[in-house]
Amino acid sequence: MTFVVRPATDRDLKPLYEMAKLTGGGFTNLPPDRRALKAKLDRSRAAFARDAEHRADELFVLVLENSATGEVRGTCQLFTEVGGQQPFYSYRIGTLTQHSAELGRTFRADMLSLTTDLEGASEVGGLFLHPNERAGGLGLLLARARYLFIAAHRARFADRILAELRGIIDEAGGSPFWDGLAGRFFGMNFQEADQFNAINGHQFIADLMPKHPIYTAMLSETARAAIGLPHPSGRAAMRMLEGEGFHHDRYVDIFDGGPTMTARTDQVRSIANARESSVVALDGEAGVESLVTAGRLAGFRAAFAEVEEVPGGIVLATGAARAIGVVPGDTVRHVPRL
Repeated sequence: MTFVVRPATDRDLKPLYEMAKLTGGGFTNLPPDRRALKAKLDRSRAAFARDAEHRADELFVLVLENSATGEVRGTCQLFTEVGGQQPFYSYRIGTLTQHSAELGRTFRADMLSLTTDLEGASEVGGLFLHPNERAGGLGLLLARARYLFIAAHRARFADRILAELRGIIDEAGGSPFWDGLAGRFFGMNFQEADQFNAINGHQFIADLMPKHPIYTAMLSETARAAIGLPHPSGRAAMRMLEGEGFHHDRYVDIFDGGPTMTARTDQVRSIANARESSVVALDGEAGVESLVTAGRLAGFRAAFAEVEEVPGGIVLATGAARAIGVVPGDTVRHVPRL
């Protein structure tokens, strides 16, 4: 069985909607709203259709397809430039140190400052794998396919890249961070705010959120404890990001307090280590299991495949070559699976 990552098309709206209903909330990039998902697919289609070598504010949506059945079993997204259409807000965790000579004590207080520091960066997000497929490294396939897509279209992405991880969500679907901070200013619960943001964007944050720093000591204990922590289901994603060279640079999501990970684009390991090779032959078996991608824009395909390096190029496993539409003489980009 071969799974292939490919560009999303209009016919993927139904499976994307069905997967969105399984996210459990707090998954802004995959809202369970047909109109919002259709808008994403429309925007993605326009991005795939634009064959240009310069950056614009674009969204690419990819899906994971079982090539044997045609079923869509996962998805991920790439934003070429956040903050282009609407402000991209984050909280930056800072520390204020003050000293009292009379008391002979030094006080350090953590603060959350509303910022748009990350505007202009590219973003990888929206990664969701159907619960029945969370084995066999398919999440890794989806995640790393995004980086090789960036490598194939490097001029359309920024020099800095970020990934927002979903924060702590309680059993009732609420966010301790939201309830302890923003919810007090907005008069709506987390589910309402998250749905509104997914459909309408961040501008209401600019309209209503106080602009002065928030001392974390003034928040509830549950809200403080959630700052910078990923949702339990996102811990594996955080480890994958760290393995690619991302780090938590003290930015957190304004809704649920989840960590925002950042990296220099050209230093992301899958991008830095990817190689281009000519396919010189196909074989039923080959050597090292690798992530292999072929094609550009709407023709982009990615799959795990056995690769053997030989003089003049590589030998590629026949089944995987067929799945990504490769024949001898074509050029592919590949990186060991590890």
